[in-house]
Amino acid sequence: MVDAYYSVNFNHPVSRTNQLRNFDVNGSQFSLNMAMLTMAHAPDPVGFQMDFGFGRTFEIIHSGEQAPEIFRYLKQAYVSLKPEQAKGFQVDFGKFVTSSGAEVIETQSNWNYSRSLLFSWAIPYYHFGLRTSIPLNKYFTAGVQVVNGWNNVDDNNTGKTVGLTAAVTTSKVSWSNNYYFGPEKSNTNKGLRQLYDTTLLLTPNTKTGVYLNFDYGRDKNVGPGASHWVGVAGAFRYSPVTWFALTPRLEWFNDANGFATGTAQKLKECTITGEFKMTQGLLARLEYRRDWSNQPFFDRGNTPGVYKNQDTLLLGVVAFFGPKR
Repeated sequence: MVDAYYSVNFNHPVSRTNQLRNFDVNGSQFSLNMAMLTMAHAPDPVGFQMDFGFGRTFEIIHSGEQAPEIFRYLKQAYVSLKPEQAKGFQVDFGKFVTSSGAEVIETQSNWNYSRSLLFSWAIPYYHFGLRTSIPLNKYFTAGVQVVNGWNNVDDNNTGKTVGLTAAVTTSKVSWSNNYYFGPEKSNTNKGLRQLYDTTLLLTPNTKTGVYLNFDYGRDKNVGPGASHWVGVAGAFRYSPVTWFALTPRLEWFNDANGFATGTAQKLKECTITGEFKMTQGLLARLEYRRDWSNQPFFDRGNTPGVYKNQDTLLLGVVAFFGPKR
């Protein structure tokens, strides 16, 4: 798949940067979001998946990682085992994307082009370690993960992060719950980080869909006190015809201690996305987005941190190929 866009920031910051964004960070220029090749084999009983690529998305995902260079080009790389007599039980080992969030890294699998504040700041992107899942009945699937931590292939301490996942899925309703806990500070196992993430997805028919996403995170200091963040996002998708869809999204995010964004602030955003499927495997999205803060956080012109809002207009094009498009 290949994903590129052009974005206009009406604050006209001299840095040409759309703040608080991932992955549409570049303003007033043509930009390559990412190009990626996926190779996979469904477990029978052994399988694998590898997502290899480059672009600004891969740079952002791995910006805090000091792992070997090859891992910066791998979104996922894991092997799977699904024994025939294990009633659907599957175990994966390697690097894989997080189970948290209502959105994913690949643009065409989301409803909007830009990612939500919650996807950008409230949750991790990926983990390295062990992941399991098992269907307990027709509708309920549970899993346990033991990983190095948040966004790191090489662990930064000797502790491990544990993830507990659960999902209820029917033809029209999907409800996922994820809880991660473990030490995430460098060279110490003190100070527990916790994240609870839940997403409710409703698809009553082929033309409409709604999701609600809630996140609460807490990071305990080595000494007294803790940082915490909380947010909620919701989106509604309406597709009156097969080639067009309209998706508004609303969000509220409280970064109470500045742990996520670097500034203690309350944020809101409103996004309206129009999607046009030009042909099989090729789509375009035209999107207007407005971000607000209760603090003068956004740059305007050549003056940093003087404005409380940011407006952008973006046109993105995604081409994707393979057996499912």
